[in-house]
Amino acid sequence: MTAQARYYKLYDDKYIPGRWHLRMPLGTEDEVFDTWRFHEGRALDIKEPICLSVKPAGVALEFSHSMGIPIVNRRVVSLFERLGIEEEVQFVPVEVEGQSEPWFILNALQVIRCIDDARCEEVLYWRPEDGEPERVGEYRNVAGMKIDPTKVGDASIFRPWGWLVVLIVSERVKLAMEQEGITGIKFIEV
Repeated sequence: MTAQARYYKLYDDKYIPGRWHLRMPLGTEDEVFDTWRFHEGRALDIKEPICLSVKPAGVALEFSHSMGIPIVNRRVVSLFERLGIEEEVQFVPVEVEGQSEPWFILNALQVIRCIDDARCEEVLYWRPEDGEPERVGEYRNVAGMKIDPTKVGDASIFRPWGWLVVLIVSERVKLAMEQEGITGIKFIEV
């Protein structure tokens, strides 16, 4: 019998001493950029420039978040290309204050219905009495999330349906990022 695939929540390690903190993405004329588009699991046609300020300034990390959106440098893009998973993501160019090298929003292009409610620590759903009828039956909170690997297929990077604020990667991607020494990454097995 083969071992079951393992998956990890990939997130920004906020506790790195001296690290930078990316502020809210801004579009044209300093308008706040709609970051929720990057949780939909689809390629986006973005024509306007996206700019990120840095405050406080500090050590630039190769993987970090701005309003929950993954921001990566060229090394991450190259790594994903070498892994052959560039079709599972879209890299949207962004300008980062004080940086001359290219930076990108990592937009995962897959949303997979895979949360294993029974194995999660706690799962709450929107109810009619919560006052948001269009959300009834959707996840309101997922604590200690676990996924069912049998529902993932061969995906290497995706967002789980119903809890789009999380970015999940396969063990192969996790190990490759660690071996490459990508800065700013942190993982929790799901």
